[in-house]
Amino acid sequence: MTTPPDVADLRTERLVLRAWTAAEAAAVTEGSRLGDWAEDFPAEGEQAIAPLIAAKPEWLGPFGHRLMVERGSGLVVGALGLFWPPSGGEVELGYGVAVSRRGLGYAPEAVRALTAHAYTAPEVDLVFAHVEPTNPASIRVLEKAGFAPVGPGSEEGTIRYDAPGV
Repeated sequence: MTTPPDVADLRTERLVLRAWTAAEAAAVTEGSRLGDWAEDFPAEGEQAIAPLIAAKPEWLGPFGHRLMVERGSGLVVGALGLFWPPSGGEVELGYGVAVSRRGLGYAPEAVRALTAHAYTAPEVDLVFAHVEPTNPASIRVLEKAGFAPVGPGSEEGTIRYDAPGV
């Protein structure tokens, strides 16, 4: 499955962040499994996002959603993305890592890389995320990635975290 031609991979120390393909999104939507996925991928978050990708082709673009590929194994171990396009210069980021790979620091590593990439888009002034206060692991991810709490989120029961500009 090939990445859309206009979307360059983002590379971190341990991950390759590559665009979803339409076929991968369809496989998740249909409940299929691909051979290069970690045994516990996709999770609930990816199952919610995959069907939306077909309706939002911009999510397959340079500033859309990415799969986290573990460089050492070549397995897809998570996903993250920007809810493109920005609104008023602000774009929301979301992420998830397979349970088998949690606690390894992949999420903050990927979030830092995608956030830096988002700030290269001229229409982005601010990257933010929403997190539930009952999810301390996700809060740690955002804090390790340099995000800071700024108040209640727009979604009920969430806290908004903003990333510093670069």
